[in-house]
Amino acid sequence: MKTIGLLGGMSWESTVTYYRTINELVKQQLGGFHSAKILLYSVDFDPIEKLQNKGDWAGTAEILTEAAKKLEKGGADFLLICTNTMHRVAPQIEESLTIPILHIADAAAEELKLNGVNKVGLLGTAFTMEQDFYKGRLMDKHGLTVITPDQEDRKLVHDVIYNELCMGEFKASSKNAYLQIIEKLSKSGAEAVILGCTEIALLVGKEKPSIPMFDTAKIHAQQSVKLALD
Repeated sequence: MKTIGLLGGMSWESTVTYYRTINELVKQQLGGFHSAKILLYSVDFDPIEKLQNKGDWAGTAEILTEAAKKLEKGGADFLLICTNTMHRVAPQIEESLTIPILHIADAAAEELKLNGVNKVGLLGTAFTMEQDFYKGRLMDKHGLTVITPDQEDRKLVHDVIYNELCMGEFKASSKNAYLQIIEKLSKSGAEAVILGCTEIALLVGKEKPSIPMFDTAKIHAQQSVKLALD
């Protein structure tokens, strides 16, 4: 079994999903008392969030690269960045490592294609929905068509993530607003929706809108188990 390196804490609420899902899947597949071999580095999210808002991505890359190097030195065979948004700096982190990064957008795209999805809606932070590092990878590398909410709805989705979900708050009003946005994406032709922020499933994961929802945190974790047990 390979050792999985988890670069988490962004936010810690969703990192819990990774740890639980990976261990549950390893136990299901290997049985007995088996659990996953995991190294977890959980960063302090506050300085990273401040750098995000300043647009200082180089600063965030520096923090995460140092953490990633510690995971590599500790014996991780490959690395997961346990957040969608911070894949914005995945190339910079990977340049400093000799172990691979299992990219969350690649994992999501493979799952979408296995389910026959070609046109997908994307929810996430404004960085994820509006910048090219995520959408562009889905479109250019995997041939998917990606649509996002309108500007007003993108702001709502972003604000809920940072003001509520990352603070451990899950409000019924926000869940209803998210579900309405998903329905709009469906009417715009989306065959499914990517929950492209690892906290979103904590808010809406048990609901069943008119189109399937793909939880990137769980998909990412599932792909890591396949790689670890290969």
